Amino acid sequence: MNFVRTMDAPKTGSPSDWVAPDCHGLNFFDIDNSLQDLLKLYMPDDLRTHMTPHYRRLGAIAGDELDTLARLADLRDPVLHHRDAMGRDEDWVEFHPAYREMEKIGFLDFGIHCMSRTPGAFGWPGKVPPLAKYIFQYLFVQSEFGLMCPISVTDTSAMLIERYGDTAVKNRFLPGLWSQDKDKILKSAQFMTEKTGGSDVSNIELEARHEDGEWRLYGEKWFCSCVDGDVALLLARPEGAPGGNSGLGLFALPRRLDDGSRNQYRIVRLKNKMGTNSMASGEIIFDGAVAYPLGEVGPHANKGLKQMMDQVNLSRLSHGVRAAAMMRRCLNESLVVAHNRLAFGERLIDKPLLRRQLMKLMVPTEQALSMALFTATQLEAAENGDANAERVARILTPLLKFRTCRDNIAVATGAMEVRGGNGFIEDWVNARLVRDAHIGVLWEGTSNINALDIVNRAVAKIGAHEDLGDALQDALDDAPEIPGQFRGNLSNTITRAVAFAGEVGATRNEPLARRASDALYHVASAVLMAREGAQLGRDGGDARRLILARMVVDHRLAPHDPLAIGDSDDDALAAMLSDAPVDLATAQAIASR
Repeated sequence: MNFVRTMDAPKTGSPSDWVAPDCHGLNFFDIDNSLQDLLKLYMPDDLRTHMTPHYRRLGAIAGDELDTLARLADLRDPVLHHRDAMGRDEDWVEFHPAYREMEKIGFLDFGIHCMSRTPGAFGWPGKVPPLAKYIFQYLFVQSEFGLMCPISVTDTSAMLIERYGDTAVKNRFLPGLWSQDKDKILKSAQFMTEKTGGSDVSNIELEARHEDGEWRLYGEKWFCSCVDGDVALLLARPEGAPGGNSGLGLFALPRRLDDGSRNQYRIVRLKNKMGTNSMASGEIIFDGAVAYPLGEVGPHANKGLKQMMDQVNLSRLSHGVRAAAMMRRCLNESLVVAHNRLAFGERLIDKPLLRRQLMKLMVPTEQALSMALFTATQLEAAENGDANAERVARILTPLLKFRTCRDNIAVATGAMEVRGGNGFIEDWVNARLVRDAHIGVLWEGTSNINALDIVNRAVAKIGAHEDLGDALQDALDDAPEIPGQFRGNLSNTITRAVAFAGEVGATRNEPLARRASDALYHVASAVLMAREGAQLGRDGGDARRLILARMVVDHRLAPHDPLAIGDSDDDALAAMLSDAPVDLATAQAIASR
């Protein structure tokens, strides 16, 4: 399968010819046969036909211009200026021009931040469905991760303001948050973390006081991504409100007041981060900054945390998409190296051990794509009033965030190793992919926080694991081409994983929360890929995802003896690394072994 364009073997005229190329210059949509195949299954034909030219256009930009800009912006950190030339306290962040060019692509040219909030993007008659939007995120992030934070937060902030703001607040902020006009657009941010805690927001100390008919904020925020946002959503504790989560209110904070003057808060410093260097994060002190409540706030009635979780859940889905995107870039980089690097008289792609290493990159990459697409379809159904899909989406979003962000770190590191010493050098994309991958396990909850959300809330309180199990059994029924014995294996594994998660949730057995989450993620991805491969193969397409499903079961869900030789995966490896499509009969035979 042509995951990437196969280039000529190294020449012998110059030593530099022996250095393997990278993916720069390729169209990231055209080389992604997995995505193109799956869009036929997950996206309605009219929407897919309409969006494909725009995906192809962004794929070309991501593989060329955006990739160049991202490399430049990553090497030149933003600079905080505390005063303007006149000595006024007008703090502002100076970005490299490459970052501003990337903003133009993401916000103005493609409108990724608003296409699902207002109708008409690319001539589509309504609002762009979530799935279609996340494909744009997926293509964009293969070159630039940091900027997707403000793009995604602008999207989700508009959702919260539209859902919970009063008429005056909506009129003040939504036109700018929905705009693609450089002179009118408002970019958003989310400020939650304080010194007293990140994931545990119950200790938030930022105080909101009602003074002269306005709400004003006093205190600090410790880690503020997109620190220069035009409007930030944040949690604060209204004066007189109780401690803990029940005392938190949700507020919208403008950078500038109605008269154009700077709001009363200061960026103290920017964070010297390990990754996402293009995007500015910092610390803020509030000294009476004007903020607008979303919903009712005060000494007693505060639903801020519950409201903010709407944004967090969407952000977790976006993080899963971003992890899938970064893993795809890592896999493609590795395949380019493997096809073009000669060592010990052979191309790397022909080395048995390297072939196994490539599969360790491919399997989690493909799992993430299937899970992200399925989660997006469940979200769309939930937004259209499907209560069952709402419960399935409720458990899938933290599952996706929990596993894909962890897998992203291993895949990025493995891809760096495939490139070898050059992968450690900043001239190549691998080093940045490794650095940026690590933020995924921190933003929107660590792995532990997401695992506990899965078992203690989605499972124990809502019973969403049962709904997920039913959805997976239905997926098996949708694909009779899945071989009978393998079908039975998958069905039994669904039952066991759902029961295990239910027991862990019912007993609050926290040490097993991550294991239960892993089980649900792996069985869900295996079932989805089995269905996808069977359906694509039935229609005369590439059935290799059926083999991927078998590999997930064998290597992620089945017991194994580390000291036993075991069965060979050579037939599966040959099929998965072949440029030719895998027919249904071949995939069925390998999955049935």
